[in-house]
Amino acid sequence: MDDRELLEIAREAVERSYAPYSEYYVGAALETDDGSVYTGCNIENANYSNSVHAEELALSKAVEDGHREFEAVAVSSDRRDGVTPCGMCRQSLSEFCAADFRVVCEGEDGPTTYTLGELLPNTITMEHLE
Repeated sequence: MDDRELLEIAREAVERSYAPYSEYYVGAALETDDGSVYTGCNIENANYSNSVHAEELALSKAVEDGHREFEAVAVSSDRRDGVTPCGMCRQSLSEFCAADFRVVCEGEDGPTTYTLGELLPNTITMEHLE
């Protein structure tokens, strides 16, 4: 799937967000190695620390279905402001994705693509726990 298509799916997921406190609506689309796509949206809670992030929801749904290898994630907000995954989501993605994993975000003239390694250098890995 190309970056524009994946980003469009993330934009559609924005519509399902629940963000009455921040009013910042986020959607994500995660493509697996077999071409399946899982979506997620942010779901806020009055206790902000219990809120669910769009990327984590998409990743959780995919992992629950047995996927462990991923091609790319696209992230969008209702403001189309170039939002990238937060640090927590970057770390969650790094559990399953290599440094060259594609992260697609809104750019001024279309999709802007980063690698996970660019966004999260020197990530914490399983090797750090040994």
